[in-house]
Amino acid sequence: MAQTPEPTDVETEDDYIHVRYRDPDDFDTIRTPDWADNASDSVSEGSEVRTGKREDSDDWEVQSVLIKKSVGEEKAREQADEIVQKIEE
Repeated sequence: MAQTPEPTDVETEDDYIHVRYRDPDDFDTIRTPDWADNASDSVSEGSEVRTGKREDSDDWEVQSVLIKKSVGEEKAREQADEIVQKIEE
């Protein structure tokens, strides 16, 4: 299995801290799938995972993780890394 990616950007927007792992422009389609809720909510209640699918692939990869703003940026990054690890490994 591929190595878990490092976040490329962390920014606070509205109600969430957006932890980006891959550029959204690299994907043909981006979705927030229900199946990722179990992994994300087990780490951080109310979090969301956006996944992307490249045009030439059938695989979905984590594009970004949204964590509730109330946890703070440092904790959000830690939780997002744990979520990505659960999903991609």
